[in-house]
Amino acid sequence: MQTTTWIIDDDMVSQFATRYCLQQFETELAIETFSNAEDALDTASLLVKNKEALPSLIFLDLVMDEMNGWQFIEGLKKIARSIDIPEIYVLSAFANSKDRAIAKEHKNVAGYFDKPLSRISLQKVFGEKAKV
Repeated sequence: MQTTTWIIDDDMVSQFATRYCLQQFETELAIETFSNAEDALDTASLLVKNKEALPSLIFLDLVMDEMNGWQFIEGLKKIARSIDIPEIYVLSAFANSKDRAIAKEHKNVAGYFDKPLSRISLQKVFGEKAKV
């Protein structure tokens, strides 16, 4: 069974690199990409409204125009209310120690990785179940 995964990143090169790394590491993924957090939040809202499943995993950029990654997480929590939100992995091109500290303590963030996403990072996400 495929695991639905979202990549939310306003940088097309980062989107491509993240998608490629995921596809090379784990073949059982249905990957959907979003160029901004607003579109992803709108899609999540429709899924919840229609009683459809949210993705299992989200790889989220923090620094985006209009709505940043932290605002997306807060919006997703409001939309999901009584259902569990997906595992969220923050991706950042900047080694911002403040964001890293917030991510480490944030109950809705499963992990924080520097861009570009690496095989070692994905081993932390998928563990032994990965098809390597």
